[in-house]
Amino acid sequence: MADPISPSPVAPETGSAPNTPAPDRADLRPENIQDAVIRLAGNSQDGIQTAGAFLARLAGRSDQDVMTYMTIPSTISGGPSIFQVRIGSGEVLSAGDEADFLVAFYQHSYQDHIDFLKEGGVLLYDSDNVEPNLDDKRFVYVGVPITGLTVEALGGTAKDKGKNIFILGLIAKIFSLDVEKLAKLIKEKFAGKDESIVNTAIMAFTAGYAYPVGNVLTKRYQFEHIAKTGGRAQITMDGNQAIAYGLIAAGVRYGAGYPITPWSSIMEILRSELPKYGGIFVQAEDELGAVSIALGFSYSGYLAVTGSAGPGISLKTEAIGWASMAEIPLIICNIQRGGPSTGLPTNVEQSDLHQAIYGGHGDSPRVVLAAATVEDCFYIAIEAARIARKYSTPVFILSDTSLATRIEAFDEPDLSKLMVDPKPNLSPRQSFKPYPVDAITQHIPPGTRILDGKYPLLSGLEHDEMGHPTGSPKLHMVMTAKRRNKLRKLAEEIPVPEIYGDEEGDVLLVGWGSTYGPIHDAVKQARDHGEKVGAIHLRHIHPLPNGIENMFAKFKRIVVVEMNDQGVYGFGQLAIILRARYCEPKIESFTKTDGLTFRVKEILDGVFKGRSFAARKIPRDGAATVHADTAPESVKSIREVVPQGVG
Repeated sequence: MADPISPSPVAPETGSAPNTPAPDRADLRPENIQDAVIRLAGNSQDGIQTAGAFLARLAGRSDQDVMTYMTIPSTISGGPSIFQVRIGSGEVLSAGDEADFLVAFYQHSYQDHIDFLKEGGVLLYDSDNVEPNLDDKRFVYVGVPITGLTVEALGGTAKDKGKNIFILGLIAKIFSLDVEKLAKLIKEKFAGKDESIVNTAIMAFTAGYAYPVGNVLTKRYQFEHIAKTGGRAQITMDGNQAIAYGLIAAGVRYGAGYPITPWSSIMEILRSELPKYGGIFVQAEDELGAVSIALGFSYSGYLAVTGSAGPGISLKTEAIGWASMAEIPLIICNIQRGGPSTGLPTNVEQSDLHQAIYGGHGDSPRVVLAAATVEDCFYIAIEAARIARKYSTPVFILSDTSLATRIEAFDEPDLSKLMVDPKPNLSPRQSFKPYPVDAITQHIPPGTRILDGKYPLLSGLEHDEMGHPTGSPKLHMVMTAKRRNKLRKLAEEIPVPEIYGDEEGDVLLVGWGSTYGPIHDAVKQARDHGEKVGAIHLRHIHPLPNGIENMFAKFKRIVVVEMNDQGVYGFGQLAIILRARYCEPKIESFTKTDGLTFRVKEILDGVFKGRSFAARKIPRDGAATVHADTAPESVKSIREVVPQGVG
């Protein structure tokens, strides 16, 4: 952390970390803060995701909690984009309803996001490209010629490159961040590339860090340090990375897929990592080929994975039904995005729940799990593998665009206790029935010796206990019940979710997937304002754990919060399932389909209509300020206004 009384700034040599400088003037003293929301707004080509990821990973290495949020355009040519980072010394559950600090690279960045900046917050804008309305006294305006200074630091070829790292250096100065760790992260990011790329990045960072912020700000900020308990180091990653490494820990060594946003990065990680463990991941020619290859891997005795987003899952449906009939263990990842059809490929929705549970012809039971956080993405993969093996069934892992791209920090898993040996059991059997009507199916790998010489078959046709095809009406009824009842058996072992907040009262919020953080923050704020409210979050969605009805009985209202449409009958997808399961008229829905994650205020306004709740505040001294060097006459005029875009 920066030392506020160290000597005057000294520019470091290229390729080294900047020295920690002193305040630029006597009154520029650090103000301790516990929490800050920083939003970077520009275009996807500006590398703001890279800069934001550096901030998030630094927080993780500094024993701080962090959560990110990003939007990216769906067009290949790019367009308006944001990356938001919330860093806190305590628990961070949501990405934040308001920004404390907004960085605007362009005029459209300013216009689209200024209303997201909290009153008294800081607008840091590129005065080469942005002309703000300085008559609006709600904010602190800090104009810096970011483009010009980056070109000056890196040379004329850097006009459209390096601004993200320049801003990273400037933010590091303003928030007294650990520059040595940041410089190390930059070098790690560009490791393996030409040395000139690393040197250029360090030069841009140094130039931003050396900017005299004392000329435009009256104070800097410093995060309070709260030591983490438990002794385990933190790791920082996004949800797709967590799923991929969770699958590896769970003993998955084989898989196949086809690229689609936002699943593709899981596929890329597995394609590079599985060979290190003696496995392989195949990019198939299409979605049906991918799921069929994965089924072949699982048939061989090695639990396999496939995945996609909603459109690709539709194409896999028939083969997933085959897995249900043949009772083959398989993990299917659905990283949900807006639909239907190709829909909103880079935006978030939770609208594939019914597809996951019911998406198949005939009665084709499968297990459906949903990750709640980035950390949970890791552990849900391990849980999915356990269930798939034990119950010989396809298991869906539902994530979404928000979790896929969000970065969080969490305690490093104890891999010594989690790693699963994936080797199949090839020991000889005296006799073997793959489909016993009075037990759960457990296949044996091909090549296993059967001493009585009666080798089993495997088929997508209805079959008897040995796998021989049959058209017997009685056997079809028995086998259909067998496949259904193993999910009922699973429901008996699933733990009932814990209630967050009040265990009885007026309102129980029910959520699943990436709504976990905003729902819990909403419960906390509502309870702070005297409401009797609790929340449960479902990880096991199909089958549901037994006993939830006992929780429902203790509340007057049950509101299911989810990111899908209320449908023809006025209920979201999980709410429909819960109403069907429990016949409980108290269950109601609060849904949305704008392609954006829930804000805490949205949930409070939607659940408690007419009730006012104060927004999250970070105390700041004094009124909003317009600094002298950002007066209108010193701001460069705009030659071109970029059209308003996503945001």
